Amino acid sequence: MSRKRFKPEEIVNKLREADVLIAQGRTVAHACKQIGVTEQTYYRWRKEYGGLKTDQARRLKELERENARLKRLVADAELDKAILREAARPNF
Repeated sequence: MSRKRFKPEEIVNKLREADVLIAQGRTVAHACKQIGVTEQTYYRWRKEYGGLKTDQARRLKELERENARLKRLVADAELDKAILREAARPNF
């Protein structure tokens, strides 16, 4: 069985659907089965996307991607500085 990657908007919608089912008296296990995810995935999503709206979830993922890109740039810059510092040191 292949894994499906859900977009943040889809995750928020599935969490809302699960909330409706749970409010109707269904169990968490039944709600998870209904939305097509495991309980572990449901609780992980609930922790990460708990009170977010669809646009907020999308923005969160965009910021995470940008943050990762900026961290890579800083790491590359630090590496370049270390190389230049090593090259500029006198050889005694």
